[in-house]
Amino acid sequence: MIKSPVVKRSIVIAGHKTSVSLEDAFWDALKEIATVRSATLSEVVAGIDASRSQGNLSSAIRLFVLDHFRTARAA
Repeated sequence: MIKSPVVKRSIVIAGHKTSVSLEDAFWDALKEIATVRSATLSEVVAGIDASRSQGNLSSAIRLFVLDHFRTARAA
């Protein structure tokens, strides 16, 4: 059986525990963004969760990470 590259982790958002499934590369990128912003992982994910209009949280995080690095590269 092939091991899935997706890793499920628990995170607390606005006082509520939830599970998020992301590939390791996205978890690493999210941690990097949190460090640059002097924020916790939970704070960054809470912001993503609050600003999404549709879709699931995992997809919203992937799009946020992609947008972050695209914007940084363009600057």
